[in-house]
Amino acid sequence: MNIILLGPPGAGKGTQARRLVEERNLVQLSTGDMLRAARTSGTEMGQMVAGVMDRGELVTDEIVIGLIREQLTNDDGADGYIFDGFPRTLAQADALGDLLKELGEDLDRVVLMEVDDEALVARITARSTCANCGEVYNDNTKPVPDDGVCVSCGEKAEFTRRADDNEDSLKTRLLAYYKQTSPLVGYYYAKDDLSTVDGLQSMDDVSAAIRAALA
Repeated sequence: MNIILLGPPGAGKGTQARRLVEERNLVQLSTGDMLRAARTSGTEMGQMVAGVMDRGELVTDEIVIGLIREQLTNDDGADGYIFDGFPRTLAQADALGDLLKELGEDLDRVVLMEVDDEALVARITARSTCANCGEVYNDNTKPVPDDGVCVSCGEKAEFTRRADDNEDSLKTRLLAYYKQTSPLVGYYYAKDDLSTVDGLQSMDDVSAAIRAALA
């Protein structure tokens, strides 16, 4: 099963992706993680990525698709993939569709996590993350444990906040999302691939809604 998670920054895509990885034996393909791994891999593609990033240039769609191709052709025993952070544009969506078709793969479902902008700002400015495992906490709904031990990995950890998790930065990221990525909603709706869930529910309720969409 191959899935795309769509939604604005802070909608909870990463949290839900990790749950799907555990529940369905899927591999989470995060653009940022793939680029960081490629940069230090020593492969031909990795050297290309390192050169682009070292020059401060934007990584092209062709490079990202190349990285995804490498992941999809690895025999890693996974039952499918979750695309997290890709595609972001209509051109990338077309390129991903062409790649999946070439490899004989299907895109089974696109899940849109809808959230209200004001509620999203309140959520994001209050969140922190376990530096060990990436578990997300929120000052209001899921505070960091008093003993500093992460409930997910069980380790005493540092809990960090992203430098851009502030109101001004989030509004800039939201604007970029609405300009570039929101057209994908209509794109996948027209292909009858889209399911929508309320991303402002509790994490468990969002997970249940995603499970229902994938059934």
